[in-house]
Amino acid sequence: MARILFTNVMIFEGTQEKLQPGEVLVQGNRIAAVAGPGESLPREGCEVIDAGGATLMPGMVNTHCHLTYNNGTTVAELTALPVEEHVLLSMHNAKLALDMGFTAALGAASAKPRLDIVIRNEINKGKIPGPRLLAGSPELTVTGGLADDNKLEVKHPSISIICDGAEEFRKTVRMLIREGCDVIKFNNSGDSFCFPRMAAYDNPMTEEEVAAVCNTTNNIGKRLAAHAHADSSVRQCMKYDVEFIFHATFATDETIEQLEKVKHKHWVSPAIAARYNTTHEAADWGITTDVAEMIGNKRELEMGIQTMTKMRKAGIRVLPFGDYGFAWLPHGTEARDLEHFVNLFGYQPWEVLRAATAWGGEAWAGRSGEKMGRVAPGYLADILLVDGNPLLDLSLLQDRNAILAIMKDGSFHKPFAGRAAAMAVAAE
Repeated sequence: MARILFTNVMIFEGTQEKLQPGEVLVQGNRIAAVAGPGESLPREGCEVIDAGGATLMPGMVNTHCHLTYNNGTTVAELTALPVEEHVLLSMHNAKLALDMGFTAALGAASAKPRLDIVIRNEINKGKIPGPRLLAGSPELTVTGGLADDNKLEVKHPSISIICDGAEEFRKTVRMLIREGCDVIKFNNSGDSFCFPRMAAYDNPMTEEEVAAVCNTTNNIGKRLAAHAHADSSVRQCMKYDVEFIFHATFATDETIEQLEKVKHKHWVSPAIAARYNTTHEAADWGITTDVAEMIGNKRELEMGIQTMTKMRKAGIRVLPFGDYGFAWLPHGTEARDLEHFVNLFGYQPWEVLRAATAWGGEAWAGRSGEKMGRVAPGYLADILLVDGNPLLDLSLLQDRNAILAIMKDGSFHKPFAGRAAAMAVAAE
C-alpha cells in the first residue's frame, strides 16, 4: 500500500481558525497520521513530498452542483444539446471541477435524466477524471412551475420532468431511483428565472405532492433536495425531512427559529452567485441591473443576504457554491462563492472554508458515516496543496495555477511540481 508523506506544510485541518505547521501521512486512500508543530512522522517506506511551506487542506465539496449545465443563457438552453454532445460536455465539466480543487460534488439537478448517472459511473470506474459524485435527478416540477417552459402551441425541451398530482410524482421518483439517481430534486417554489409566471416567494406544489416525493424517496433510502426559495417551501422541507434546502431566500424569522431547532438535520445552500452575478454581471447577455430588478432577481439577492446573515448567527449550516453553469457564472469559477460569503454574509474566511470542506464532506457523506472533508487520521485522502494562505487570500482557490497539487482518494490528479514562489527565489 502506497505511503506518501507531506512535509513542510501549513495545514488547514477543515475546522480550525488558523493554519498549523506539520506533516501528513497518506496510506492507501486514507490519511494515516498528522503531526503537529515540532513533530515528525516516520519516513521509512514513504514517498516524501517537501511542499515548501504550501498550505495543505481538504478538497472542496460542491453540494449544489450542475455538472451537466452548459453555460447557457436560459433554463431551456441548458438541455438543448443533443445527448451525444451533452455527455461529452458533462465529462469535460467533471474534469474541470476536479482541476479547480473540488474532490466531491452532489448533483443538484441533471439536465437530462441519466447524465449525472453515467458520469458518476464512469468516474467511479476510474475511466474519466472527476469529483466523487452523487447523481442528481432532473428537477421535478409542476405544470407552470420553474423549468416548465412549454406553451400550448409549442413544446420546449427543459431540464425538468413535469408531474401533476401525488401519483405522478411517486411514479417518477421510483423510476429515477430505478435508473440510478442518488438525489431527488424537486421545485417547491418559483424563481426569477421563470418571470412572470412564478415568483420565488410562491410555492406551486401541493402538500400531497411534496409528501409523495419525500415519503417515496425517504422510504427507498435516497436523498432529497428542494429548490425552496419560499417560506412555505422551507417549512415543507423541515416537515418532510428534505436534507438539502436550496436557496431558502424568503424564510421568515419564525421559520429560521424553527430551522435552528432542527439544524442538525438540514443543509442550506443559497447559491448566492446566481443572484449576485445575475444582478450585477449579466448585462452582456441582456440582463441589466434594471432587468434583474424587474424580474425579481435583485430582490432575491437582497433578501438572500439578509436571510443568510441571520442563519449564520443562528448556527444553521449554510454551504457555499451552487447554480454555476450559466453564461455569467460559468463552470470553473465556483470558488468565487467563498468571497461572496465573506463580503455578503459576514463570514470569516476560516468559517467559509470550513463550510466548503469539513461541512461539505459531512453533508456529502450523510448517514453513510464516511469520513471526508478534514485533514485528520482516518479521513479520505482528498487533499489540496495551495501556493499561499487561503485564510488570508480566498481568491487563491479561484486560480488553478495556485492549486499546486490535487489528490483524490489517495491518488494524485495533479502531482506536486514545486511552489512558484520557491522556484522564483531559486531562479534569482
